[in-house]
Amino acid sequence: MVVNKEELLDLFARLGVSEYEAKVYGALLALNPATAYEAAREAGVPTSKVYEVLDRLEARSMVRSLDEGGKKRYLPQDPEEFVEGTRRRLGDTLDCLKTDLKKLGGPQDQGFIWNLSDTPTLLDKACRMVQSAAEALLVSAWNPEATLLAPLLSAARERGVKTALVHFGGGGIDLPGVFRHPIEDTIYAEKGGRGLTVVADGREALMGTLREGEGSVEGAWSQNRGFVTLAEDYVKHDIYIMKIVERFDPQLQARFGPGYQKLRDVWNDEEEAP
Repeated sequence: MVVNKEELLDLFARLGVSEYEAKVYGALLALNPATAYEAAREAGVPTSKVYEVLDRLEARSMVRSLDEGGKKRYLPQDPEEFVEGTRRRLGDTLDCLKTDLKKLGGPQDQGFIWNLSDTPTLLDKACRMVQSAAEALLVSAWNPEATLLAPLLSAARERGVKTALVHFGGGGIDLPGVFRHPIEDTIYAEKGGRGLTVVADGREALMGTLREGEGSVEGAWSQNRGFVTLAEDYVKHDIYIMKIVERFDPQLQARFGPGYQKLRDVWNDEEEAP
């Protein structure tokens, strides 16, 4: 399998590993072991820089050196050991940082609304809300996001959290408490994208729209009471409607037309002609 080197360098950069360090570590994995000159040539790093880079890698425990007949060679740390060790250290560091930062801050402003303007941030926050919920979860999602959240919702139910999902679009979500929305095409056209709403424990809410064609996201998260109530009522009222539709769909279609067009017309109170 071909490795995307640019993507790999970006991942290393997120861990604070410089481009030269990442390239030399990769070269050592390929040669294992190698002299400084061999590593520099394989990595495409200037030989004048390679010893400095190797010293930094040794300080990170990503590389160790050994003398063989008066010649110094370098061995890379096993990739799995590097990844798992880094994961453990980062986890410990972030736990300590979280504790210490909480000590610095005063009471949080629960009324502030945070904008979420990219897909990874929106989805990461939605996942964390589902994972941390202790009592109840109300979710409204289209199939891509519903599929992502389904295992987390299942785990939440297993730990005793009440869950309800309004599901737009095709695809099977095998969970209790799923209400399939019957007119997703109409909703998509009205919103211009896929909606995502998550309400956790009646205390925090996320609402967003993902516009696939544009690749853009408009979303917000808050613990503001009014915002949470708005999101909560939105999902609950969709569930009320889904229950009615499931039982009276033929009558509703006959009375209000295909896709319940006249029902959804909030400006007029009309029905299909008898």
